[in-house]
Amino acid sequence: MSEATNFEVESNPASGTGARSTLDEVDKSLINALQGDFPLVAEPYREVAERLGMSEAELLRRLDSLLERRVLTRFGPMFQIERAGGAFVLAAMRIPEVDFERVATQVNAFPEVAHNYRREHALNMWFVLATASPTGIAETIETIEMATGLPVFAFPKEREYFVEMKLRA
Repeated sequence: MSEATNFEVESNPASGTGARSTLDEVDKSLINALQGDFPLVAEPYREVAERLGMSEAELLRRLDSLLERRVLTRFGPMFQIERAGGAFVLAAMRIPEVDFERVATQVNAFPEVAHNYRREHALNMWFVLATASPTGIAETIETIEMATGLPVFAFPKEREYFVEMKLRA
């Protein structure tokens, strides 16, 4: 079968070097192996585990541990949501410092929100909204604004770029 290159392993930048130093060589090889080229077969984890010389159960245990420890914040496929009839948009908010944690918790509770990052900028929270339909974006923005009492600034995609960035552990 063919290989899929559209799997994403997302690390937690807030983990910094502390998280990296807790990785043993097997964890590092696992992270490196899971970035792209995920096999499209009936038992993909078993195939990757065999490539790495471990059992499927060990691979899954280690992957769960990396996610639980927030060394990785996400592991899963990346989709072009528009091809499936959905939509996504980059969004930002200007949040008073005293309210940042409260608002971040509110925003993160929405299942449509992903990739939420704090920034040193007037718009200090940036996140991606992904919805099953294009109308879902406006509806979700309105709901977030009502829940937080703050405006959401949407930045729709003008052009698409493919940047295959792999980070070696």
